[in-house]
Amino acid sequence: MIHSFVFSEGKLVSRDLELEALRLVHGDKGLILWVDLEAPTAEEIKLILEGVFNFHPLAIEDCVTPSSLPKIEDYDDYLFMVTHAVDFTRTDKFATTELDLFLGKEFLVTFHRTPLRSVATALERVSKSTARGPDRLAHTLLDHLVDNYQPVMDELQAELEELEESVLARDSSHEKLVTELLAVRADFSRLRTIVRPQRDVIDRLARGDSKFIRPILLPYFRDLRDNLARLDDTAISYHERLMMAFDIYLNKAAFEANEGIKFLTAITAVTIPIMVIGTWFGMNFESMPELKNGYPLALGATAVTTLLMVIYLKRKRWF
Repeated sequence: MIHSFVFSEGKLVSRDLELEALRLVHGDKGLILWVDLEAPTAEEIKLILEGVFNFHPLAIEDCVTPSSLPKIEDYDDYLFMVTHAVDFTRTDKFATTELDLFLGKEFLVTFHRTPLRSVATALERVSKSTARGPDRLAHTLLDHLVDNYQPVMDELQAELEELEESVLARDSSHEKLVTELLAVRADFSRLRTIVRPQRDVIDRLARGDSKFIRPILLPYFRDLRDNLARLDDTAISYHERLMMAFDIYLNKAAFEANEGIKFLTAITAVTIPIMVIGTWFGMNFESMPELKNGYPLALGATAVTTLLMVIYLKRKRWF
């Protein structure tokens, strides 16, 4: 699906143009053009990326091929950026969708395979307000993209706190707890591998190294960089808390295993007097010539030594 927006002096003057009209607007130096490709077909990709804008083949290849990491490439007439937005259609775990941007002096082209909340919000915003420059449009998109990470951070924090409570609970299921710990750990690892490179991409824009970012917008991109830095620091702290919870779980599991071994050892120790006295001469004869009243004495000795063993183990807190 192809969405297009034409701005003149910051105001939206036209949208969703035909292909030939897009070529004419792209050639007009007084207009700003934003083309958004949402889940495009192969034909639409070729018509827009090759036919209208004539992007470099390597940039097109990087665009249509999914990339696991954000990146930025500087070409003569435009910047190519790979970013990752939160995929809110996946509710089972943290996931992102790639959002690619081609930023030129008078155009912005965005490419994504699934609908994105950040793009939809930016589209709604520019349709009701002014948009002075492609770099401003790019900032609006990236700003919404970064803002949408906060609900995910809040959700991961809630999961982390729930896991910490489960780790300390007495009746927690070990198998379920390990599964949840590994799942949340994978989410945090995925978040960190996305946020840090994305921060580096925005940092390159915030330094003013690119001719496609006007100096007036540099403070806005620096603010984006700072927001991503805070997200990165928060993700690191959450990951450290998760590792601490995992260590506590391992120590707790080892302690519970030791308690079980202590209990079995105590049971064995209690039966030692019975086994020693009970095996005296096999105890399989009617009378004991060496002792008078042998059976009562054996029974009493067994009871007394067993009781003394139980008292000793209780004092040692093995029961």
